[in-house]
Amino acid sequence: MSGMATLIDGKELAKQVRGEVAARTARLGERGIRPGLAVVLVGDDPASAIYVRNKTRACKKVGIEHFDHPLSATTTQHELLELVQQLNRDPAVHGILVQLPLPSHIDSDAVVHAIDPVKDVDGLHPTNLGHLLSGSPRLVPCTPLGVMRLLERADTPLQGADAVVVGRSKLVGKPMAALLLARHCTVTICHSRTRDLEQVIRRADVLVAAVGRAGLVQGSWIKPGATVIDVGMNRVEDQLVGDVEFEPAARRARAITPVPGGVGPMTIAMLMSNTAQAAETAR
Repeated sequence: MSGMATLIDGKELAKQVRGEVAARTARLGERGIRPGLAVVLVGDDPASAIYVRNKTRACKKVGIEHFDHPLSATTTQHELLELVQQLNRDPAVHGILVQLPLPSHIDSDAVVHAIDPVKDVDGLHPTNLGHLLSGSPRLVPCTPLGVMRLLERADTPLQGADAVVVGRSKLVGKPMAALLLARHCTVTICHSRTRDLEQVIRRADVLVAAVGRAGLVQGSWIKPGATVIDVGMNRVEDQLVGDVEFEPAARRARAITPVPGGVGPMTIAMLMSNTAQAAETAR
């Protein structure tokens, strides 16, 4: 496979992270603490249901107690906020995850803001995002956290590197930029209104693509020797593909994540890690 990028195996790394988490939950068990994760799913979005199943399975592997709260699509915002308050008060619950997206009649921000920041294992509460931005991270969004581990696994030089993040969501783009900045990268965030996306990407030593548009980043744009992390998960004719045109990108990059099997498994592994962290620091 000469001239092809090294594949960064997210499944293998996720297994390692789960091993670390299992050791941490065992240590918590010696103190009489069983980490608990509550997952709230509103409605019957099939993709969300699959995510929740995967999270439940991961909890079992690492010794985390899971509390599933499936709610009907007609649940009101008031009912959902009441459940969140109840979980905030429950000492058996160390982490609360409300699966997004929520039905359109519910204000997602109001729900995220209602979660106690010390139980916010998605890292989306303004308090946690503020800690991340001020350089004293507590609970950090799982996907960007997983991406940092993948970059480490690929021995990616970060200090002084030109890092380009495509996508500016609260879930991935913005926290990703903050984590890369903390590691001394020079960071550019691109989005749908970026002028001449190709020219910005061509200078990236590290590229993180997270917009959810199949093949948005053409392989020929990749700087030779760059590390490419593809967060995109797009279904095209029964196949899962990323935001980066994989084959031509892999011929130019130094290292690249596959889709599936790259970032996805790491997101769930880091959720387990965040839940263990919430239990370790519970007041």
